[in-house]
Amino acid sequence: MTDVTGAPVDVLHTLFHSDQGGHEQVVICQDRASGLKAVIALHSTALGPALGGTRFYPYASEADAVADALNLSRGMSYKNALAGLDHGGGKAVIIGDPEKIKSEELLLAYGRFVASLGGRYVTACDVGTYVADMDVVARECRWTTGRSPENGGAGDSSVLTAFGVFQGMRASAQHLWGDPTLRGRKVGVAGVGKVGRHLVEHLLSDGAEVVITDVREESLRAITELHPEVTVAADTDALIRTEGLDVYAPCALGGALNDDTVPVLTAKVVCGAANNQLAHPGVEKDLADRSVLYAPDYVVNAGGVIQVADELHGFDFDRCKAKATKIFDTTLEIFARAKADGIPPAAAADRLAEQRMAEARSR
Repeated sequence: MTDVTGAPVDVLHTLFHSDQGGHEQVVICQDRASGLKAVIALHSTALGPALGGTRFYPYASEADAVADALNLSRGMSYKNALAGLDHGGGKAVIIGDPEKIKSEELLLAYGRFVASLGGRYVTACDVGTYVADMDVVARECRWTTGRSPENGGAGDSSVLTAFGVFQGMRASAQHLWGDPTLRGRKVGVAGVGKVGRHLVEHLLSDGAEVVITDVREESLRAITELHPEVTVAADTDALIRTEGLDVYAPCALGGALNDDTVPVLTAKVVCGAANNQLAHPGVEKDLADRSVLYAPDYVVNAGGVIQVADELHGFDFDRCKAKATKIFDTTLEIFARAKADGIPPAAAADRLAEQRMAEARSR
């Protein structure tokens, strides 16, 4: 069933009535000439203009695309709040296979839609979009970050995203084993693309034993040719069952922690770059019941958004890296609050983020 706009009724119910909703604005965008179909979701601007990336993905349905935009933008509100940024949360999704339909005309059309929001939403890269794409979008929209240095930007944000995840992993090691290092630990990384490959470098430099998997053979080959000591698992299902695994790092798409994967995890820590790792509410409790320490995804993967936010004020890599280093302290603070309140770390992180947003609204 659909409403007069053609949007599924259950999506509107999610937007207006569920805990996953509460968004300020959702914009449906279409440009027939270029084939653009996109959704821009602004969850909150309490802390400032909404900031979040643009995901370009071949969704199974328009309803799935809207649901993803809602979930991702809500996550950005929490991520930006705990990263200490003066930004709210937003996210955009472009519907379609980027390898088939991405074009200059489509990206320019998308840029015009973002520009029409007058600065309420600042966009950047995400799955399926890259620095070169943001350079094109920026031709129509000045509220675009993640651009190339040649075009006044900071370049690839995956470098600091991986660095932040590594800081969260160090904090997890400190909390669980009393030492902020992965030396001698076995770490499984699922997804060694833009972020995962940089994370592997940090782990190897720290002395970790690394196991990887990815759906793309070329991504695996790029790692193993450079680092033959890295082991390859057949798939994610095999990776999470790896004997002796200490840390599992989901670095691909969301939903990695679900009713099927959590019961068979061999790792004692989950800390990765993927957004929305918890498939549904309650998974965080399942992890806690199995004594698996979960480092909330939107806390540890905030390095990238720290970088793109800094780009708006004149990018300085050292300044950004110093801010991303604080992810270590924030993660430890969340673990401490979770222990004190007797709640999972994901719930503790939500409380801290909601507190900051509430304080901003009351000012």
